[in-house]
Order: sequence, then C-alpha cells, then structure tokens
Amino acid sequence: MTEEGMAPVSDGAADQAPERGFRHWRRQRPFVGGLLVALGGIEMFFSGQLDIGHLHVQLGIEGLQATIIPIVLLLLGILSITMPAHHVFYGILALVVAIYSLIGVNLGGFIVGMLLSGVGAVLVVAWMGARRPAPEVEAEPEETVS
Repeated sequence: MTEEGMAPVSDGAADQAPERGFRHWRRQRPFVGGLLVALGGIEMFFSGQLDIGHLHVQLGIEGLQATIIPIVLLLLGILSITMPAHHVFYGILALVVAIYSLIGVNLGGFIVGMLLSGVGAVLVVAWMGARRPAPEVEAEPEETVS
C-alpha cells in the first residue's frame, strides 16, 4: 500500500499474467485459422438473409443450405480452436464446405465468406503445432589421443 492508504503498488508482473496466459493458450492451437473459418460462416449466414429490394438471391434448397452451411462452418472453426489435435480433419472439412458454399449460399456469401473460410481452413490444416524449445545438449569434452 502507498503511504496515503490508496491502492497497492503493483510490480507489473501480476498485471501481465492474464495476457501471457491467453497468448500461451492461443499459440497452442490454430487460433487465427479457426477464427477466420468462424467469421466466414457468420458472414455467409448474414449474406444468406439479405433482401435487396424485391430481389432475394438464394441457390439450392430454399433456406436449408443457407442456414446449415454457415452453422457448419462456425462449428468447424470453433472445434478447430478447442480441439487442436484434430485440426487436419476439421480444416479439410471446412475447406470442402467453403468451396461448396459457392453453389449453396449466395455464391459463398458473395465470395467474401468463401474466401475467409477457405483461407482459414488452409491455415488450420497447415498449423504445425506449438513450438517447443530445443533441448540443450551438453557437449562432452573431447579427449585427445597422443
């Protein structure tokens, strides 16, 4: 506590602990790719609900694909973040669904949602896992033979 009895003085390390915890958690999973897949699904959902004057653009089975495909992409994005052990499976499924959205959901959410989901799915598949520091090997002293 300070002399005036106000707030305790912090050393700075405790203030950064939650940020460091999220940074560590984020690096242990394909966070950016999963986030892009989920954002692409959200964009597709809202683009499927658009009415431009009296023109309602929608392909496929009326309303079903425009609702199911974005929900599937949102779930695949969330699952790839929460269960990184299966990132290749979720990424491939997200890529296939994103490409199918071209004919299923208003040209893939007017192409923007398909591109977001496609790029995110590629990032999810390409994720290499968390980097671990290389173990330090102690060098043994070499003996000279004379």
